[in-house]
Amino acid sequence: METKTTILIIEDDDSIREGVRILLQSEGYAVQEAGTGTDGLKKLNDHVSLVLLDVMLPDISGLKVCEEIRKKSYVPILFLTAKVQESDKLIGLMAGGDDYLTKPFSYSELLGRVKALLRRYQVYSASNDTDEETNESYLEMAGIRIHLSMNEVYVNGKEVQLTELEYQILRLLMKHPRKIFSAQNLYESIWNEPYFYNCNGTVVVHIRKLRVKLEKDPGNPQYIRTVWGKGYRFGAE
Repeated sequence: METKTTILIIEDDDSIREGVRILLQSEGYAVQEAGTGTDGLKKLNDHVSLVLLDVMLPDISGLKVCEEIRKKSYVPILFLTAKVQESDKLIGLMAGGDDYLTKPFSYSELLGRVKALLRRYQVYSASNDTDEETNESYLEMAGIRIHLSMNEVYVNGKEVQLTELEYQILRLLMKHPRKIFSAQNLYESIWNEPYFYNCNGTVVVHIRKLRVKLEKDPGNPQYIRTVWGKGYRFGAE
């Protein structure tokens, strides 16, 4: 018997939580529910493949919950937020979220985001479960060594923990070191979704997070370089 994909909803609004649960169950997903951040963290386990996380919770903020999840798991996190400021959305991504939806949202939009995040996570999990890879599957440039089929990255011999999205961006840039990728190129290649203007902020945040983890001086990056007016490229010689 096939095991259902489990999604954890951490949302204090009972009506939203119930509506989302009914929708996801109708699509064949197993659903766990929590009305507080504390309860949500207790219910997170290895069987959960996606977390839907409200930013405004009654006990601890969704941002703090996200930070706690990231200490032990790379499970994708989709923020549900009533805030509309672009800065609020970017803060969520900086905390470790993978995507966000602004309330009120349509069920079709929610399902689209859910399926996209699960698709990427399942590919990532399958890659990490493969033990048949050899040293030939690595790419190395200027002190960065990256596995080409699973999330394994070293900078000057030291392993660096990247989220799956960060890893995919770095892998794409390193495989084409002379190519300049616009924000639209990156978003459509990595997120595999149509690009809209507000997607630019999402790309900027992930580039910023990558630089913090890879660069000695993130303010003067040597690996992930900005080509003004055009985009980004892997810049180490």
